[in-house]
Amino acid sequence: MSDRSRTGRRGGGHARTTGRVAGAVVAVAGAVGLALLALPAGAGAAPELPPVTPEELVSSVLKARPGPFDGTVTLDNQLGLPALPNMPAASSGTSTVRVWSDGDGRGRVQVPSDSGERTLVSDGSTLWSWNSADRTVVRSTEHAERHTSGPDTTTDPTAAATMALAALRPSSTIDVDGTAEVAGRPAYELVLAPLPSERTLLREVRIAVDSATRVPLRLTVLANGSSDPALQLGFTDVSFGAQDGSLFTFTPPPGATVEDREPRAEHEKANGTRPTVVGDGWDSVIVTKAPARDSARAEDRRPGAPDLSTLGTPVSGPWGNGRLITTTVGGAIITDDGRVAAGAVPEQVLSSALSA
Repeated sequence: MSDRSRTGRRGGGHARTTGRVAGAVVAVAGAVGLALLALPAGAGAAPELPPVTPEELVSSVLKARPGPFDGTVTLDNQLGLPALPNMPAASSGTSTVRVWSDGDGRGRVQVPSDSGERTLVSDGSTLWSWNSADRTVVRSTEHAERHTSGPDTTTDPTAAATMALAALRPSSTIDVDGTAEVAGRPAYELVLAPLPSERTLLREVRIAVDSATRVPLRLTVLANGSSDPALQLGFTDVSFGAQDGSLFTFTPPPGATVEDREPRAEHEKANGTRPTVVGDGWDSVIVTKAPARDSARAEDRRPGAPDLSTLGTPVSGPWGNGRLITTTVGGAIITDDGRVAAGAVPEQVLSSALSA
């Protein structure tokens, strides 16, 4: 089946949400935070499902509530990010995490590593981050509404895909392009493509929607000029149903070092690094001020901070001088005066955002 619907652009009310999606697509890693997630598409025959129009499918996704669930999420980074000097190379390949949600603001994520495991727990008001390798705990008091699907939506395909759909819908053409099986569940393939007026390096975003619950199971991003996903984030197994409440509480282990950290929004406000969004839709650009340790100028860096002056290529414009870092889906400009502009867009759009 392939029904097409064209939607009109909406203005500033969506700009902040759209900017967060652009940041998820091309955020800057390490010093610049660029990070995308990918999941290889599964094989097998496409399931037979009743026809549905794009409008019906989009409406049902935006109304759906996943409720409690647990599952395994596979991530695969295929960006080809540059290595940060004096820091581990940007990770690539596949990785797997376990996620749990009570469906009401509490969640848990377990991320295995070579040296141990990192556990993130949101109890609805406090976010806990436990690193078993060095036995440290970071505690941050956050508003419960910041964790609607658990402590980290970058590991939750349902939350990430729903946010992307809400943000990109006004500036996209929308299709239903057949069906797929994801995590053993039949799903519709919802496809969003940028309108011709959008200045973006992305070709389309695909969302696999569970046919029964209408919640997203997989998010896929494809860039222009490539048939391989630049981003996919999806479940390899998932179960919907009540979860053990003890999963969403955390007590620091004996002997652990506990650090209190202020909420992100308050930290950004105090340090003048709260991001702004220039533009909307697919060509949104996030502009923020990098912390001093991430400045491209050697004299501004604190001891032990990575040297960014060798990353990317030199660029200049009305905004000054800096470095351009590119990936398969976009890029970022780090200015010599410590600003960062990032988006899934060509260089000229980043430059214009810095001059805005």
